[in-house]
Amino acid sequence: MAMTEYDPNAKITLIRIGMSTSDLAAGAADTYRAIDTYLVERDLDIPIKTTGSLGACHREPLVEVVTEDNSYLYGPITPARVRPVLDQHLGSGTRGVSPEWVVSRHADRHDYPFLGRQERVTTQLCGLIDPYSLEDYLAYDGYKALEKALTLTPTDVIQMIKESKLRGRGGAGYPAGLKWQFLAEKQVTPKYFICNADEGDPGAFMDRAMIEGDPHRLLEGLLIAAYATGVETIYIYIRAEYPLAVKALRNAIGQITEQGIIGPDADNGFGRNVRFIIKEGAGAFVCGEETALMHSIEGKRGMPRMRPPYPADYGLWGYPSNINNVETMCSVPSIILKGPEWFASMGTEKSGGTKAFALAGSVQKSGLIEVPIGMTLREIVFDIAGGCPDGRSFKAVQLGGPSGGCVPASLLDTVVDYEELSETGAIMGSGGMIVIDDSTSMVKLARYFLDFTQEESCGKCVPCRVGTRKMLNIMDRILAGQATPADVDKLRGLCHTVGLTSLCGLGITAPNPVLTTLRYFEDEYLGLLTAV
Repeated sequence: MAMTEYDPNAKITLIRIGMSTSDLAAGAADTYRAIDTYLVERDLDIPIKTTGSLGACHREPLVEVVTEDNSYLYGPITPARVRPVLDQHLGSGTRGVSPEWVVSRHADRHDYPFLGRQERVTTQLCGLIDPYSLEDYLAYDGYKALEKALTLTPTDVIQMIKESKLRGRGGAGYPAGLKWQFLAEKQVTPKYFICNADEGDPGAFMDRAMIEGDPHRLLEGLLIAAYATGVETIYIYIRAEYPLAVKALRNAIGQITEQGIIGPDADNGFGRNVRFIIKEGAGAFVCGEETALMHSIEGKRGMPRMRPPYPADYGLWGYPSNINNVETMCSVPSIILKGPEWFASMGTEKSGGTKAFALAGSVQKSGLIEVPIGMTLREIVFDIAGGCPDGRSFKAVQLGGPSGGCVPASLLDTVVDYEELSETGAIMGSGGMIVIDDSTSMVKLARYFLDFTQEESCGKCVPCRVGTRKMLNIMDRILAGQATPADVDKLRGLCHTVGLTSLCGLGITAPNPVLTTLRYFEDEYLGLLTAV
């Protein structure tokens, strides 16, 4: 079917519109009102379903017209474009409809590479269901994974997670099943399970999009984890700057309590005593480190402590605890329902499943993507994101947020995998991915990220508190044209010292942007130096 063709005789059964944070920022609220006004004026009984984001942020606001036998996705749809689009489907004419508004003419989106090349597991219902409707989630096998898990022993559930090769998506990549096992083995009460939804990386919004679009998936994954590890109290640590995500979570917790999945009316012994507690954080980047996060929950300043002891031995309030991030937990229901072999088959030898990335920077198609672990950077940047706009040349991709590193064009065929990326000097991180074109100064970029981590340092340990400041001072001298080759050597030495001696992950990884730009773009540094 050509991109501009449609069947005017196919009855419209539903209209979907994304109302996530990114959709609303693009004007979705005005588009929604225009659709509602159109239907009222024509006395049409067509339901409008508000959803989370499909991830194609570059085309928002997105409107999907669902007919009896197909699905048509349009965007960006401003209020002025609502009338011609709906007129087209209602047989009132096609004048004014531009082919450029059409995103996809197929339910599986295979004709739009940004969506069609993805493998959606954690985001499979985002943009499809109403996140405030438990009925919608149940209609897509919602809480069936929990039902299945409760027929198994906790040990069997943990074994499934281990066999799936699910690794922590928060950045460290530690096997999730092993973390669960360590907590399950602790014969101490209480024990705590904590979900990190703080997402402090600049430009990262994977957790926010998943919660805004499908909060019940996160709750189901956490309930399965709580059952497997013998936990009754689950904390969700989420940044207060995510009001829509917090609202969606509170609503979803209330729904499953009322439904009897958890709470005093739960029809199984496990769910009766489980409780969720939402802790809104102040957005400190250092609270991505697990011990700092736990200190924040306890009402203390978010600062890390020495490890060992690890949280599985001494965690929240001194009791055994486990921390996983949103994406990790959203993978769990599908693993239980479809089997660990299915999940493991999508990844690499050491890492199973998919990974979500927030694509930003110099790309034609920005947004949230979810791809199998093992896809190459070239496939992501060019086949999915469409490469750099305005005829610019690709220069590098920055992975892992402020703690990550820059991968140059010569390494575009690097596989997206924890070990492969670490060999380049970058890290997988939580999923930030910034594409850089030939107009960008790599020295300025490294300085930007270093400035962020220096500002976010908690100041507890000297290497991070003092070392990052001294690194920043040298970067400023380089950019001002006042540095010598000796200063570059000193910068390298400081990077290695800070990385080796800092207390927590913030300081350990803070030098990564500088080290990788020195490694691959040293000529840009040398070009800014004064004579010896």
